[in-house]
Amino acid sequence: MGRVSKAQAQENRQHVLATASRMFREKGTAVSIADLMKAVGLTHGAFYKQFASKEDLVDEAIAHAFDKEAGHSPVEPEEHAEEHEAARRKLVEDYLSVWHRDHAGDGCPVSGFAADLGREPDQAARSRQVYINGVRNRAARLATGDDGMAQLCTMVGALVLARATRGNPISEELLQAARTALNENTKREPH
Repeated sequence: MGRVSKAQAQENRQHVLATASRMFREKGTAVSIADLMKAVGLTHGAFYKQFASKEDLVDEAIAHAFDKEAGHSPVEPEEHAEEHEAARRKLVEDYLSVWHRDHAGDGCPVSGFAADLGREPDQAARSRQVYINGVRNRAARLATGDDGMAQLCTMVGALVLARATRGNPISEELLQAARTALNENTKREPH
């Protein structure tokens, strides 16, 4: 077997990152290197040519997930209030959808990595700033200050609970209850 070119090595690395980011959000960071590399179609040994450790991969996979997701950028200052509210409502609807519940691997890294970062303090310390920035940016897409944080907490909590109860009618009830609460609160409180 011949050597891999630098361009091919970089392409392989990006493929590993994208796959790891998806698999970690879907199944948690306990996914083994062997399973990850099998999904990518590369050897276990190829992993160590690209990454120093699994912890380094997890850090980079979290950063990759936030870089990829355009919805995690802060609200543009020139965005008008009506446009912002329409964008916020769409974000709420998409976030609290059955599709998002069922496709964690392609979903929001805030909810996708929350449990693992909460359970793994060493990993959390390594990835903390990327994650914190992602949380702040997602909250800023919803509203300013505490209101954006509260809305994000409602969305992430409802999504995590809906995923945990998938297959039971309560799962969709949770999503609907959160959508209703978030939309009714904004009718009463101007931004």
